Amino acid sequence: MNKTLIVSLLALTGLAGVSAFAQNVAIVNGKAVPSARIEALSQQMAKAGRPVTADMQGPLREEVITREIFMQEAQKLGLDSTDDFKTQMELVRQQVLIRELVNDFQKKNPVTDADAQAEYNKFAAANSGKEYKASHILVEKEVDAKAIVASLKKGGKFDVIAKKSSKDPGSGANGGALDWAAPSGYVKEFSEAMVGLEKGKMTEVPVKTQFGYHIIRLDDVRDTQLPKFEEVKPQILQQLQQQKLVQFQQDLRAKAKVE
Repeated sequence: MNKTLIVSLLALTGLAGVSAFAQNVAIVNGKAVPSARIEALSQQMAKAGRPVTADMQGPLREEVITREIFMQEAQKLGLDSTDDFKTQMELVRQQVLIRELVNDFQKKNPVTDADAQAEYNKFAAANSGKEYKASHILVEKEVDAKAIVASLKKGGKFDVIAKKSSKDPGSGANGGALDWAAPSGYVKEFSEAMVGLEKGKMTEVPVKTQFGYHIIRLDDVRDTQLPKFEEVKPQILQQLQQQKLVQFQQDLRAKAKVE
C-alpha cells in the first residue's frame, strides 16, 4: 500500500477517535455517555440558582457517570418495565411538557414595564389621599370615658391616662398612639370622628364603636405615603404574569371539550 495513503488513513482514524471522545463523557460498560448530559445537568443547576463554574466540571462528569452506572443496573433488573416506573415517568413527562407550555406562553405574552407602570398608576390613584396619625383611649363604659374627657380638660396627660386606663393593649402601652393609617383603616364611627378633628384637638364627646368608648386625639395629617414604583416593580410584574397565566388556563379550560 502506498505510504502516503497509509499515513492519511491513520490520520483520519485518529481524528475520528478524538471527535468521538469529544462527544462523549465516557464509555461505561461499552455504552457511550454523551457530553450533552453534562450540559443538561449544568443548565438544570443554573435554573435552580447554582451556576456551574470551571472547577465543577470534574464532579459533574463523575455525577453523570455514576448516574449511567445506576441506570444500567436498574435496567438490568428490569425496573424500567414496572408499572410504577411507567406511571412516574408519565407524571414527569406531563410536568415537563406543562412547564414548556408555560414558558412558551410567557415568551409570547410578556409583561412589559409599561404594563407594570399602568398597574402601579391604578394602585396609586385608588390609594391616594390622606393618612392620619391619631391617639385614643378606649374604655368600656361611657361614664368612664366622660370622666377621662373631664380630666384631660383640666390638664391631665393623654399618654399617662392611656397607659393607665385604655383597654386597647397595643396602643395603651404606647400612650394611646396609633400608627399612620388611612381613614378606611378604622371602623366608621372612629374614622368619621377622627377626620372631623383639627390637628392637636380631641373629641370632647366619647365616640362609641363596637369596641367601647373612645377619646380620640388627632396628632398629625399627611399625604398618603406610597412605595415608589421601582420598589414594587418586581412584585407587580410577578402579579401581572400570574394573572396572565390564570387567564390562559381559564381560556384553555373553557375551550376544552370535557365529557
